[in-house]
Amino acid sequence: MSFCQCHTLSFFQFKMNTTFIIPRTATFTPPADMHYDFCKLKPLSTKEALEEQRLLDSIAWPETPSLPSPLSLSSTSHPAHSAFTILPRWGGGQWHIGDKLEVMIQMHDFQGHLKRSGGDVLLARLHNPTLGAGVAGQVLDHLNGSYSAIFTLLWEGNAQVILVHPSEAVTELRRLNTEHPDRIFFKSQFHLGSVTETTTCNVCLRPTQQPVCNYTDLHTNEPWFCYKPKSLSCDTRISNFNGGYKQKISTMEKLFQRDCNFPIDNMHLQCNKLQPEDVSRVGQTITQCLKGKTVHMYGDSTMRQWFEYLDKTIGPLMSLDDKNNILVTYRTHGPPLRSFSVPAIELHYIANELDEVPGGRDTVIVLGIWAHFGTFPIEFFIRRLQTIRRAMVRLLSRAPDTMIVIRTGNPKSLTTFLHASTNSDWYSLQQDKVLRDMFKELNVHLVDAWEMVVAHHLPHELHPQPSIIKNMINVLLSYICPQKGG
Repeated sequence: MSFCQCHTLSFFQFKMNTTFIIPRTATFTPPADMHYDFCKLKPLSTKEALEEQRLLDSIAWPETPSLPSPLSLSSTSHPAHSAFTILPRWGGGQWHIGDKLEVMIQMHDFQGHLKRSGGDVLLARLHNPTLGAGVAGQVLDHLNGSYSAIFTLLWEGNAQVILVHPSEAVTELRRLNTEHPDRIFFKSQFHLGSVTETTTCNVCLRPTQQPVCNYTDLHTNEPWFCYKPKSLSCDTRISNFNGGYKQKISTMEKLFQRDCNFPIDNMHLQCNKLQPEDVSRVGQTITQCLKGKTVHMYGDSTMRQWFEYLDKTIGPLMSLDDKNNILVTYRTHGPPLRSFSVPAIELHYIANELDEVPGGRDTVIVLGIWAHFGTFPIEFFIRRLQTIRRAMVRLLSRAPDTMIVIRTGNPKSLTTFLHASTNSDWYSLQQDKVLRDMFKELNVHLVDAWEMVVAHHLPHELHPQPSIIKNMINVLLSYICPQKGG
């Protein structure tokens, strides 16, 4: 049997990612029932509240250290001083294809002292650059400064662990979402006759003396608010766009600086004559697969990437092939939406859209919703998914043959404190766990974008590169057009 032997060579790299509807007639009301002091979230039934608490318990992060002011990096996790140990193969002997390799990682601080608590954010992968193949590793936090990275051995390759954030950075990220969930804010323009005004909008809108326009959706009960213009009514709102980012909300930027990126000595797996199993499949072309299908895509710009990949004919936002009876559409999800100006009348919630879909065996629903929710309390994301899930249940009840595919979030390469504080992989990791849990009992398919990006040799990006998108689309098409007998 083919086997591999492990040697301690370069490079096993610790790398710190330097982060790393149509609107209804509105009324204006004073903010009330605030969550996190000033975030007004939709009310929950008893059953939903219990589920939310269970989800919060399931993603609870270990306690992380408090931060001194001024900040000193001396006691923070430091990859250059950290160490790893390759544990012996279970049962002894040589490594074989399919074995689990476990690496024990012991974190140290900048002074070389052992860390005694967990909470660092780590990602792991095993990659063979020659084969262009990779697999994500599983990281286990032992809550005492040590971690296990577990890899499935499929071929020879390089093992890599990335320190996305030290535990001390998580302390700051947690604080930001509690104290500044409005650090990304939005704007709406109001217009009537010759008068135009612009005000700030959000689901987390700090109370002032200024009245508030309530744009809570009548059907989904999803909340959204804008400060009322001084001279115009709430009904004159015409657009929504990204307003900006609040500055000077932290003195802890050093935790996310580029100079915290250190490689250390590492591990290279050499496997004698290992070849991956031939998993190549002769698939149908996209046109053949989608013939007679209607595909509705909803979500953020990472879902728009998929639409653009499939868009071969006309646009925008709709691809139509009359000859083969193929229709592919894309629509963004409702607020929050970081984007250029979007007409208010085009702000549609996914749940409302799903309620308008007849469904059936030739209908495919594809969802991707995560990237715009990182700065808000995770409860906001949970409640949005609960709303979408109820609409899915209604759709599958009336048309059980409808196919639903959900794209998970993915890790990103973020190089500034601004990016880290708004799009941190720590936020995305929690969203990923929540999404998987909430839809696990429904007849839906997942495209594991998280693992596909972690495993790939290309850099992590919010919008993955074309070769990764191609892999994701191939998974999507394999659900729509499974191989016969497969």
